[in-house]
Amino acid sequence: MLTVNELLNRAKNEIQYLQENEMFLVRDLFKGYEWNRISHSDRLLLGTLFLNYVKTEDMGVSAIEKTSSGQQRYIKVENSNYVVKVINRRGV
Repeated sequence: MLTVNELLNRAKNEIQYLQENEMFLVRDLFKGYEWNRISHSDRLLLGTLFLNYVKTEDMGVSAIEKTSSGQQRYIKVENSNYVVKVINRRGV
């Protein structure tokens, strides 16, 4: 089984395959069976590490909102003004 840091690196690498303005969850960056094999505690840690990475690195991804189940939703952007428009439109 991969370590959480290895999982984080895989998630970061998958971002290149997303289209601009595409919304996603961290779990969307893994195949379904791969995500299901990650322990619950490692998924939580991976989510925290990914959010911290997004907040500290300029990689064209922004955290925008949480889902009703508490999962952080992200968007791949090139223009940060788009994120502001999405947040304002949703009243977040």
